[in-house]
Amino acid sequence: MKVVVVDVSEPVTLIGGGESSIEDVETALKLAPTSVAADGGADSALAAGVCLTAVIGDMDSISERARTQIPRDRLHHIAEQDSTDFDKALRSINAPLVIAVGFSGGRIDHELAALHTLAVRSDRTVVVLGRGDVVFLCPPAFSLPMEAGTRVSLFPMGPVSGRSRGLHWPIDGLRFAPGVLSGTSNRATGDLHLEMDAPQMLCILPRRFIQPVVSALLALPAHGRWTAHAAQRRDLPQS
Repeated sequence: MKVVVVDVSEPVTLIGGGESSIEDVETALKLAPTSVAADGGADSALAAGVCLTAVIGDMDSISERARTQIPRDRLHHIAEQDSTDFDKALRSINAPLVIAVGFSGGRIDHELAALHTLAVRSDRTVVVLGRGDVVFLCPPAFSLPMEAGTRVSLFPMGPVSGRSRGLHWPIDGLRFAPGVLSGTSNRATGDLHLEMDAPQMLCILPRRFIQPVVSALLALPAHGRWTAHAAQRRDLPQS
């Protein structure tokens, strides 16, 4: 059964137990002031001096020290082992956007699981903040001011097609899929506009785009976001 643990009208910073820095947490909190930890991310939050609204997960990574310092009513144990703590946290948070720190870098299997979860939870608007990149699932249509020469990487998590403006190598007419075709190391020619027909394409941009990406995603209307059961194929938005 799905239970909402955190229900807020402002963006949320979700702190994981992977590689992160105090700077990562501070950068996220400036844009997403409500703080939540996924399991062992509670220790990273305490190290950064963050007061947590909630800790969500199977609680197999959180330290005993963190357990004693965080009020018991803020610890939300989800025992099942069929999903990651990142997934458990995202499905338990109702917020307009989540900035996730501590989910990239470190162990590659953990990072791949986090990126997979962005597609699984396509109805959640999530930006993963890493050491050098920001990663998010492309919405049906998305525009962002951008300087020519900026690195733009697109990576499919499933079959997906789209259209683009402002890319040196346009994606129109291409059919992306894992093991078939990806779009990494493209570059912008100016302002970027992307359209996708399925909730399967990750967009990876330089870290400095965290603020404009968050602003652009928050500005999307409800009909411009993927739903929990978004169709795997759909007509592209009309330009």
